[in-house]
Amino acid sequence: MQKRILIVDDEPAIRDMVAFALRRADYEVAHAGDAREAQAAIVERVPDLILLDWMLPGVTGLELARRLRKDELSRDVPIIMLTARGEENDRVSGLDAGVDDYVVKPFSARELLARIKAVLRRVRSDDEDGNVSQGGLRIDGAAHRVYADDKPVSIGPTEYRLLHFFMTHPERVYSRAQLLDQVWGGNVYVEERTVDVHIRRLRQTLEPFGADVMVQTVRGAGYRFSTQV
Repeated sequence: MQKRILIVDDEPAIRDMVAFALRRADYEVAHAGDAREAQAAIVERVPDLILLDWMLPGVTGLELARRLRKDELSRDVPIIMLTARGEENDRVSGLDAGVDDYVVKPFSARELLARIKAVLRRVRSDDEDGNVSQGGLRIDGAAHRVYADDKPVSIGPTEYRLLHFFMTHPERVYSRAQLLDQVWGGNVYVEERTVDVHIRRLRQTLEPFGADVMVQTVRGAGYRFSTQV
């Protein structure tokens, strides 16, 4: 079954160029020119991945990403941000908003397709993972959901992958580089600071349930997940 990708960009020429490359790679494509059209397209049919331009009219891509992460319909859909803003602070802002990857303009179709495949591969591997429980936290792998003392936890896709890895490898310290390899994949270029951003987001997600203390910093070494707090 074809994967459906939603392109959200206000420039028709860019949408057409990206759509052409995606269709040649056997993806199904949907279009949106702004936040309102994007949300309508998602309600009509939830895509497998969203390509989101940073500079949208009205509601920016950054704000739209935040909204999508809060919406139950779209919170688990991976987002790749398309942007001309390549500075580190901009990338961190995007990660804080919940995007999964970045492609800086101008980009080649080959690079974009490689990023899409890598993100979809990570999502697919998540879906195949089974259930795991640790310290009051429970992951239902088939449903792709997290529970804290049987209360549902709203969590982003990258934080989900990070938590799943931690819970299946408890009481062990992992460096940022090791977490990048295990959670993001060794064939994807992501800066080590990205790990810190998502660790912070994961802790913020777990904090209302008192579970943030299980994600522990080991000074000079990295991070570990431990129920011994």
